[in-house]
This record gives sequence, C-alpha cells and structure tokens, in this order.
Amino acid sequence: MKKYKFIDLFAGIGGFRVAFENIKTHKMECVFSSEIDKFACQVYEHNFGEYPSGDITKIDAKDIPDFDILAAGFPCQPFSYSGRLEGFEDKVRGTLFFDIVRILKEKKPKMFLLENVKGLKSHRKGETLKTIEEMLEKLGYTIYWDILDSYDFGVPQYRQRWFCVGFKNEIQFEFPKGLKGGAVLRDIVDINNNDESLKLSKFESDRIDFHFEQMKVSDEERIQHDSSKYAPNTKKGKFGVFSYLKPDKTLRFHIGDKAKTQIQEAYYSSLDSVSASIIATREPKLWDLKRRLSVDECRKLQGFPEWFEFNVSDAQAKKQLGNAVTVPVVQAIIEQMIYYYELNQPLANVEQLELQI
Repeated sequence: MKKYKFIDLFAGIGGFRVAFENIKTHKMECVFSSEIDKFACQVYEHNFGEYPSGDITKIDAKDIPDFDILAAGFPCQPFSYSGRLEGFEDKVRGTLFFDIVRILKEKKPKMFLLENVKGLKSHRKGETLKTIEEMLEKLGYTIYWDILDSYDFGVPQYRQRWFCVGFKNEIQFEFPKGLKGGAVLRDIVDINNNDESLKLSKFESDRIDFHFEQMKVSDEERIQHDSSKYAPNTKKGKFGVFSYLKPDKTLRFHIGDKAKTQIQEAYYSSLDSVSASIIATREPKLWDLKRRLSVDECRKLQGFPEWFEFNVSDAQAKKQLGNAVTVPVVQAIIEQMIYYYELNQPLANVEQLELQI
C-alpha cells in the first residue's frame, strides 16, 4: 500500500487529519501538527494521542520532519504591497501565510492543500489572492483553486470555502464536483433531545410564535414585530423588525421595512431546511424545535465521525467546530489530489507502485 506523510498546520481540532486518515486506499501518516489554541489542542490530543506543537511562527522549518503533503487552513491576514519591499518572502512577511511559504521553500513537498474563507477571492479587490498565487508559483508549484460548498458533499450545511491545491510537478487536476446535495437537518438532528440547555430564550420563542400566529390571520408574508421597546434613534426603532418564512423553510428576522435594504438580525433553520454555515460565533438554531443544535449534531454538520469526542465545554466544542473544515469536502479533495498525482507519474514509477500495492 502506497504511503504518504503529511503535516497538519493551523490544525484546530484535526479536521484535515480526520480526512487524511479516513482514506483507506493509501497509508496516510501525520508526522507533524501545529496549533496554538489550548482548547483545540486538548481535543486534538484526546482524539489522536498527540499534543500539537505550538506557535508555527517560532518553529524552524528545518526541524519539521520530511513529508509529502502540507495541509493548512491558514488565517487570512492583511498582506503588504509596499513597493519598497523586495523578494517574494517580504511581500507576505508578518502574515501566517509566510510560514506556509517558508516551510514549502525549505521542505519542497510533493503537494499541498490550503483552505480559507470564500472572501479571500475578493479580499483587497483580488490583490491578496494574486499575491498568494505568485508566491506559490515562484516556489515551483502548479496550483489550482476553487470555491466548494459543503452542501454538495452530503452535509445539510451551506458552507462555501476557498481551496487551493499545489503540485511540485506540472500536473493536470480537477476539483471534485460534489454530487451528494439534498441532505436536510432532519437527517442529523435528534428530535427526541429535550436538553433544557439547548432551548431558545423566551424572547426568541415568543417572537417565533408571534410570526406564525400572524401568518394565520394576515395576508402579509413579511410580519412586522413590536419595535416600541427599541430607542427611536436606533435602526430597530426607526425601521422596525420584520420576519419572513422563506420558501426553503428558514425563518429570517430583518431590520427595515419593505422599502429599505434588509439587515439580517437572526436566522433560524428548520428540520426540513439546510443550516447556514456554522462559525465560531454562531451555532445553528431550529425554529420548529425551538432549540439550538447540540454538540453532537454540530459534529455531524461538519462531517466528523462518530468516534470523534470533545473533552472541553459545549461552548468551546461548538466554537472549534465552527473553525474546522468540513471533513467530507477535504477528504474528496485529498483523494482527487492523490489520484491525479499518481496518474501523472512516469510509467516506471507507476509499475513500481503496482508492485508495492
């Protein structure tokens, strides 16, 4: 069986690692991981038996074991474009992307996989992405990037993320299409979970009830709520609060009347809808069950396996899941990377690979 070694940078709770180790056609060995969040490190150690190395900015690339694939969901920080700076490293120095660059430059792995928010594509009118592309290409990598949605890979969550793959050789590559759309929250939610700590507040519950009560007696699709308690000089007091049940069975609360630009104030999914992207500061809520998703349901929303456990508070677990990658998406990309990499190897290497298998 062919073996690949990988490193897990900005590892979080280990979403990339789960994806790598889910692959059964090849032996995938993690030889190095790095993370600075102590709660994420606790979860990572609990599930993988290894406590990640600390701050990657303080780790010499020479001290990292040799590897074949680099994986990193790096934070997007402002990049410098000063004309006085010279050299490709100076253009990204001071950002965490610089640490990816210096490791790639030193270790020269066969492949890499990077992940970031969709907004990276348009950050600073595309200049940030242009800089990233230039840096990676100057290191000798053939790169491909695309925006993929978690929903297309079998989870009931709309979560668009930027992914970039790179190969040391000139290799043709296509991102996986993702043909598993159609899941809804009912597929992962335990409708018998009556945990009181998950219940919505009385304020939220009451205004959800008000929306549906008014729908029965009103021809209006957009329901206006009492905004008298808000100061008249605030947006809520001036323009009012409205709710609207969308055709996709999500309930949205907005600030602003019909003639105004709508400012979303709250978002509630339902058992028969798809969740908005789970992020560190927001957990999905269900209007029909009047509760938030549990940690276990959030785990499923991100495609983490049943065996994955959390040894931190529920609040920390949901925060870490919000920061994580969606496992099925990453796994599909890695499988595609390996397929195209091996497909493009010289015939002698392919014959040798067949003998190893």
